[in-house]
Amino acid sequence: MDNLDNLMQGFADVVAPMNLLLALIGVVIGTAVGVLPGIGPAMTVALLLPVTYGMEPVQAFIMFAGIFYGGMYGGSTTSILLNTPGESSSVVTAIEGNRMAKTGRAAQALATAAIGSFVAGTIGTLLLVLVTPFVVDFAVGLGAPDYFALMLLSFIAVTSVLGASRIRGLISLLLGLTIGLVGIDAVSGQQRLTLGIPQLADGIDVVVVAVGIFAVGEAMWVAAHLRRKPAEIIPVGTPWMGKQDFKRSWKPWLRGTALGFPFGALPAGGAEIPTFLSYATEKRLTKHPEEFGKGAIEGVAGPEAANNASAAGTLVPMLAIGLPTNATAAVMLAAFQSYGIQPGPLLFEREASLVWVLIASLFVGNLLLLLLNLPLAPAWAKLLQIPRPYLYAGILFFASMGAYAVNAQPLDLFLLLLLGLLGFGMRRFGLPVLPLIVGVILGPRAELQGRRSLQLSGGELSGLVGGPVSYAVYTTIVLVLAWPLVRRLVVRPLRERSA
Repeated sequence: MDNLDNLMQGFADVVAPMNLLLALIGVVIGTAVGVLPGIGPAMTVALLLPVTYGMEPVQAFIMFAGIFYGGMYGGSTTSILLNTPGESSSVVTAIEGNRMAKTGRAAQALATAAIGSFVAGTIGTLLLVLVTPFVVDFAVGLGAPDYFALMLLSFIAVTSVLGASRIRGLISLLLGLTIGLVGIDAVSGQQRLTLGIPQLADGIDVVVVAVGIFAVGEAMWVAAHLRRKPAEIIPVGTPWMGKQDFKRSWKPWLRGTALGFPFGALPAGGAEIPTFLSYATEKRLTKHPEEFGKGAIEGVAGPEAANNASAAGTLVPMLAIGLPTNATAAVMLAAFQSYGIQPGPLLFEREASLVWVLIASLFVGNLLLLLLNLPLAPAWAKLLQIPRPYLYAGILFFASMGAYAVNAQPLDLFLLLLLGLLGFGMRRFGLPVLPLIVGVILGPRAELQGRRSLQLSGGELSGLVGGPVSYAVYTTIVLVLAWPLVRRLVVRPLRERSA
């Protein structure tokens, strides 16, 4: 009952005229930037993060909630109309969505994506309200060894489970951990990797890292592969759905939500797995199998719902434990840290009003998103006609302004360029970006919890193993690492014998 009262108080704060305007602005700019080709939700949030600087935390997070859901929705428009997913979780939407658009059903594809996003976002945010307090109660009892084990699981998950190559994922993680080491050692007070530069004593700001890797790296990559031929954009009117479209979409919306939220809430989760599972499920359950591969509306409704429900689910470990499970959640964690707020089990005690305002803002932003995007879809489609040179020149300008606004130090602009070159190199050699961002954010915290565990045990390695939670987590890590070997040596021979 207390949670319901807190949520109602959060709604009371959000519906104040100024705060409601900020939520509207967040939704509009989040969608507008998210719609642009090649820009996923994580890059949208990273690019617009500096926009909230100078605001009070409550107002900043009200706008941020709109940017978060707006960026999530914008990616589906690009996938459907341009066949250019902004991130891996939008790939499945593009499979059927773009084919629907090419057969003259772009309006229906955009409508089922918008309404599916609203349904999944609303249910997912409601589950966030119900589930997070229980996760907080669980997290309060965790000790330093348990937190260290959970962070180690996050490192393994983003390098082994979500990436295409474990080696590349590990290289990316090591790069992130190295960047996270820059600054003063919290225990010994010694400077590490600062190269004698006083401004690096406080470390490299996560916002500068995120903007450099995502925005500048992407702009350089696109510039290196820029083609003069303009992108072929499929024209679209106002999205609408007929009775038959609704009949075929509402069950995939619910099934996609049921698949997406649990995967997002798991510390080893992510949106890629549930979107593919949703697509496979709808393909198996559909009464129109002949349409799959040619533009089946179920293939848009289910994965898009799974994607948005997963986005709401990622906020559970991020708020309750301080563990980001995808790049967007990692950038949101950076937003909390920029205000001196540390997500974790004590967040709901120390910053209760802020957290419930953020959750209420997600509900409001989700509703505004639906009301805006159905009539404004033709306008968003026109944004896709911006010439790529002008588009990415603008991105570089705003990225530079945002990075400079963090500390007002010219050194940050130089770091932004270096990190942009690093992001370009990672794209060139196929290194995933998420492990690097997670390494930068969680690396120092994992080091702190690991050192704390060893200090409590007098330096014995057994101190890294606490109670049942750490045992369960380490068992999971061993299973994740051993599975490819087991599959090669045991599962594959058994299948060959049975065949």
